[in-house]
Amino acid sequence: MAIVISGSGLFTPPNKISNDELVASFNKFVDEFNATNQDAIAAGDIEALKHSSSEFIEKASGIKNRHIMFKEGVLDTNIMHPIIPQRGNDEISYQAEMGVAAAKQALENANVAAEDIDLVIVACSYTERAYPAIAIEIQQALGCNGWAYDSLVACSSATFGIMNAMGAIHAGTANKVLVVNPEFIMAQLNYKDRDSHFIFGDVATAVVIEREEDAKGKHCFRILSQQPMTTFSNNIRSNFGIANQCDPDSQFSDDKYFVQQGRKVFKEVLPMVYKLIDDQMAANNLTSADLKRVFLHQANINMNNFVARKIFGRDPEAHEAPTILDEYANTASAGSIVAFHKHHDDMVRGDKAIICSFGAGYSAGCLVIEHT
Repeated sequence: MAIVISGSGLFTPPNKISNDELVASFNKFVDEFNATNQDAIAAGDIEALKHSSSEFIEKASGIKNRHIMFKEGVLDTNIMHPIIPQRGNDEISYQAEMGVAAAKQALENANVAAEDIDLVIVACSYTERAYPAIAIEIQQALGCNGWAYDSLVACSSATFGIMNAMGAIHAGTANKVLVVNPEFIMAQLNYKDRDSHFIFGDVATAVVIEREEDAKGKHCFRILSQQPMTTFSNNIRSNFGIANQCDPDSQFSDDKYFVQQGRKVFKEVLPMVYKLIDDQMAANNLTSADLKRVFLHQANINMNNFVARKIFGRDPEAHEAPTILDEYANTASAGSIVAFHKHHDDMVRGDKAIICSFGAGYSAGCLVIEHT
């Protein structure tokens, strides 16, 4: 049974923050911190904080801007996090609202009615709440049938979600699956940390997965092979969870936010990712010459360039390994799907590509696809 991605959708949040804005706020905070703590700094009790710059951010990551659901508070040195008004239980959640917008576009591109969907999978790095599942809320909001569930595998969630969708179709528990990646993640950032405050942006993506024989989308991509993998590491971590409040001696410390040891991640993840892709290419008897495009996880431009060079054996052309980091920043699991959504319209029958995501866990997922 051949299974395809028959449509994709993208929701871009209404607010935008440039590197210059973020740096101006961060450097003001640094100056205020250093002035307040000058005696302790002089005594060697604490270290002085260092300024950042737009040039540093772009060189380290390739990021120039990021989109965000809520901008208020982020640039205020007295707050330095998004101000997010709580919605009532009778209102749609922010994450579901984002997901519905992306899903409607994916359904339209796939020429599929919402009532024909019989499984909704929300696959992302964080969910706004534990339950009811965001996926079930999206299922109700769209008028989909069948069943729904949430799945979290950090930045590999989107590719894992597509693989789970394929499994459900093969098992006969679903016919048409909507995989939604509502990455509502700016609240996880520590805006006082020079090495991470610039990394992420909010976004939502969605894809429709169905049997090739049923597909009616303009651009359908047969999934030739799939392979997930995981190996445990603490080098990318967030400790925020329901048990935090149960330790009377603990406070909301920095390790409850996203934290990573970037150099270790770079050194350990990239060989794992390249081997995964290489193995999938070998399994499909593909060489780099057979690939029209690679849609890589949009975490860091240097990581993407490294993987793309390994795949092609040379510096890739921009169209061969498209990047969306400059506009969207790291959008966790949605990154490779954003790149796919924005850069597949010129592909034609027989063109092959790779969708690959990787991140905390460690986790990685690789799909080999072909335009039908």
